[in-house]
Amino acid sequence: MPSLLRRVKSKMFIFAHRRTLTLLDGEYGSVFKGRSLDFDELRAYVPGDEVRDIDWKATARHGSPLVKRYVAVRRHSVLLLVDTGRNMAAQALSGEPKKDIAVHAAGVLGYLASRHGDDVGLLHGNATASKYLPPSSGEEHLERLLREVDASASLEAPASGIAEQLDYVLRYLKGRLLIVAVADEFLPDTRTETLMRRLRGRHEVLWLTVRDARLAAGPDAEPIEGSGSLMAESTDVGTGQGIPFSLAINAKVRAAYAAATLERERQRREVFYRLGIAEEQTTGSEDVLTSVFALLEKHRSRAFTAKTSGRGGTRAG
Repeated sequence: MPSLLRRVKSKMFIFAHRRTLTLLDGEYGSVFKGRSLDFDELRAYVPGDEVRDIDWKATARHGSPLVKRYVAVRRHSVLLLVDTGRNMAAQALSGEPKKDIAVHAAGVLGYLASRHGDDVGLLHGNATASKYLPPSSGEEHLERLLREVDASASLEAPASGIAEQLDYVLRYLKGRLLIVAVADEFLPDTRTETLMRRLRGRHEVLWLTVRDARLAAGPDAEPIEGSGSLMAESTDVGTGQGIPFSLAINAKVRAAYAAATLERERQRREVFYRLGIAEEQTTGSEDVLTSVFALLEKHRSRAFTAKTSGRGGTRAG
């Protein structure tokens, strides 16, 4: 079987030029900057020190600026948290199987982590079970993780249920992790949102969503390849329920579906914003690199804003 990691690396160089890859590499490195170190001691501020390292409370007590000194941690643990339930066997917006996009995204993120000397682990599963592969290093290990994702998401698998994987992390995994979730497009329920909030309090969390396919093709679309016809149903692989083609091309049905999709998306974005979790979406393998870069940049900016907003100012009651 051809190497999945080699395929990921090939796509990276096809869809990006050297400058883009350099920026992506640098953006990954910046995610841990200032948060990957263990506190050592306080010392007097000297010109050239990062403003973000000033301890404002200690400065106020001491009367002159003090900065925190840190001891670098040599290696970090990155956890790829991947939905491999039945939902990920469905088509994405690009028409590709969602699991193929998940493998590509996990490969890109794992490859970046490995280049920076970080260990990479995998937690994947569905609504009934989770499987954990501890962090390790090396391309052979990363290949094993990608094959695990590729082999696990199928139409015969139980339905997706990312809450089970979130609960697994909170129950069994110790130590601070950089967690990158790759999951189906879903709206978190109350339990899932609570788990996400707890996870965000303990770890660095980034979230990449694989976009759903559209409703069945409209009346002006090209015939489905190999069928010579447009007569196809949209089927929810999670529930097995389908929408007859005659309804899917009805203008009122399509308008109502579009409105419901927009409202659902608004609610999803509101949840991630409220939880302080950077989330980005990908439609297919061609925009995975762009989405990963945007996700890393969004996480870094949000984390820095959260840190600086809590310093030196007054808090509303």
